Amino acid sequence: MPIRLLADNAGDYDEYFLAPEKRLAGNPKQQVWLQYTDPSGRFFAGVWASGPGKWKIAYTEEEYCEILAGESVISDDAGNKVTVRAGDRFVVPRGFTGTWEVLVATRKYFVIFEPGADPA
Repeated sequence: MPIRLLADNAGDYDEYFLAPEKRLAGNPKQQVWLQYTDPSGRFFAGVWASGPGKWKIAYTEEEYCEILAGESVISDDAGNKVTVRAGDRFVVPRGFTGTWEVLVATRKYFVIFEPGADPA
């Protein structure tokens, strides 16, 4: 299997709006360029973009992010906040719950591992 290079906003993408029960402010249009998925469907990478808005998040996956543009505030349920901007890299651990607020249209690279059920 060859190495695959990831490109910012390259190729086909999915465009969507968040489910009403997740939205807290605004109704941001979001886009995902899924650029790699492994055969198990549990590991994938690509580019994500969103307009301004705020919504609830609950992670069942592990996610590495690198912000390419924009500004967002990620808050946990205890009220701790981190502001992320272009050049920031971070990990959101599985089990994290809180909110994601896009202040300035944001674009990021993402790499996700969804562990699924533990083997018996």
